[in-house]
Amino acid sequence: MAYTFNIITLGCKVNQYESEAIEEIFLKKGYKKSIHQADIYVINTCTVTNMSDRKSRQMISRARKDNPDAIIAVMGCYSQVKPEEVSEIPGVDIVLGSRNKENVVDLCEDILQNKNAQDKIILPSESKTFEELQISNQSQMTRAYIKIQDGCNMYCSYCLIPYARGNIVSREISEIVSETERLAANGFKEIVLTGIHVASYGKDLGSDVSLINVIEEIAKVPKIKRIRLSSMEPRHITKDFLIRMKATGKACDHFHLSLQSGSDEILKAMNRKYDRKLYEEKCNLIREIFPNVGLTTDIIVGFPTESDKNHEETIEFVEKIKFSKTHLFKYSPREGTKAAKMKGQINGNIKKQRLHDLEKIEEKNRMEFLQSQIGKTLEVLIESKSDYESYSSGYSTNYLKVNIKEKIPANSLVNVKITDLLDDQLIGEII
Repeated sequence: MAYTFNIITLGCKVNQYESEAIEEIFLKKGYKKSIHQADIYVINTCTVTNMSDRKSRQMISRARKDNPDAIIAVMGCYSQVKPEEVSEIPGVDIVLGSRNKENVVDLCEDILQNKNAQDKIILPSESKTFEELQISNQSQMTRAYIKIQDGCNMYCSYCLIPYARGNIVSREISEIVSETERLAANGFKEIVLTGIHVASYGKDLGSDVSLINVIEEIAKVPKIKRIRLSSMEPRHITKDFLIRMKATGKACDHFHLSLQSGSDEILKAMNRKYDRKLYEEKCNLIREIFPNVGLTTDIIVGFPTESDKNHEETIEFVEKIKFSKTHLFKYSPREGTKAAKMKGQINGNIKKQRLHDLEKIEEKNRMEFLQSQIGKTLEVLIESKSDYESYSSGYSTNYLKVNIKEKIPANSLVNVKITDLLDDQLIGEII
């Protein structure tokens, strides 16, 4: 009888990618996936907030409750930052960090065979090269994610990720292209390049290789029609990069540039490596090369020492840049970061009000951008049934959800003229 497994994933797209790659390893070895009671549970954890830690512990407890005799392997950022804490949770058999995750299947097999059945703690400091986890197929059959780098050297004062993920490591371009070709052969038309700090790709390779080289090489794969980037650091946006990216003919006009604050004073306290002036210059440059670009961002409200003036500066800046979508978060102290020890922590009610202030600006900017699309023609990759009956839906290159009143097969690329706006979604017709 084949053993069963279940992988529970928390956190970012990188974690999701790694979990899908590990799932392929289990399946290739003859294990059966089970969403109910399983013989092996792999919990891929997150530690970006205190709530993430709590959810990770809850998932471990749930797995133990589902099957008290199961092997429980915990990996990822939470188990990297707090390995001893995780190892002391009842029922945990294996503790891995953020790297060496490819070993989890072998370690589970060791325990199944009654060999080396003890907690194993492996930290990413033991691995200074890119961990080759590969995917041939993914659960979503239109847009595929490819992990091209890991780690971060930025050390923002509020963030644990450099401690959880280690220093930058980049994947060889030949491996990225090979995975792209496999995914293309399996029907994928859009590739999303992802990582912990994608813009830093190549900095550890000791050569002139950079992110634009990856984009240009995978653009040569004929069946890939669209290339999308995950979050980018504004400092790495240059005119040469944008021109070369657009010249591939496959680059999506959507950029996610994390802002975090519109106040230079707070950006400095956060240890971000740019100011308002540089950020605005990069946004203007992107719009020069990609006129209909979707610009999205992240903002943290209530960072320590943030004054009313700092908050007003952020509001003014968000109104000026006019993002197509803004993800808003209240600052949450993380043990082990510099920001958690800073004086001037902000009262929770003030954070709540500041969040509300920015939510109103976010809604206004987002609706204005949606309305600006009416009358334009957008290329849409059909993904699934729409929220509206008798409609199909998908995403444009500038990452807007578009609904078409026709039954169109998933994974079809169609040109759609935008005719209307219903609620907060675009409506269009094929041309």
